[in-house]
Amino acid sequence: MTIKAILFDLDDTLLWDERSIKESFRVTCEEAAKHANVLPNELEDAVRKEARGLYSTYETFPYTKNIGINPFEALWGNFLKGEDENLFKLREIAPTYRMEAWTRGLRACGVENEELGQRLGEMFAAERRMRPIVYEETFKVLQQLKEKYKLLLLTNGCPDLQQEKLDGVPDLAPYFDEIIISGNHGQGKPADTIFWRAVESLGIDPSEGIMVGDKLTTDILGSNRIGMKNMWINRHGATRTDEIIPSYEIDHLSQIDQIIESEQL
Repeated sequence: MTIKAILFDLDDTLLWDERSIKESFRVTCEEAAKHANVLPNELEDAVRKEARGLYSTYETFPYTKNIGINPFEALWGNFLKGEDENLFKLREIAPTYRMEAWTRGLRACGVENEELGQRLGEMFAAERRMRPIVYEETFKVLQQLKEKYKLLLLTNGCPDLQQEKLDGVPDLAPYFDEIIISGNHGQGKPADTIFWRAVESLGIDPSEGIMVGDKLTTDILGSNRIGMKNMWINRHGATRTDEIIPSYEIDHLSQIDQIIESEQL
């Protein structure tokens, strides 16, 4: 059956979120080294470890795993919108979480300074907000595809945080006929319900769409569950097992249209 629509993931598919986070850590840890006897790389590793550990202790953790809000997003998110009670809890937790993650990271590096931990937590959040980074091919590819297909953005995450990412790159959202954020619907990828919601909003059969995303465990697994073809974008040469098998593997967004045309999907 002919492909009528392409569904896109957002983070690390269209937006280079991993780089945004990495650069924010670098700048913040370099600032920390001006005020304490720490090595920036060691502090980053320590904060990442402490953030993951602390995040998993909160009662909101099962919800954040389901919706797709990772520990490093919570280091800068405000969680101001959304109806789920867990988002209200996250709003209360976030300021303490940021301060604690950085304070514990400092402590792991031999520095006991809660005031510095709080300042670094605030700095990291501000630095991340200044870094909405888009892959260089994103707009060119979306422009080409928009002329042939319906486009839908299907992203996991907190409603206001994902919207803030889109607002940081205002030219991005207009390319999409529909935008679905998991936090608005109570369940995230790979749940088949959110994929069914996507195809229904587009008015297509699963066989008429194709999902493009960087995560096997969400984008590829979920689209497989409803019988939709997919493309795993693997920019960094990651290896995979045969536990989750994508229809296609690509390393650049420009390959999307080539594959659809050559395979006569």
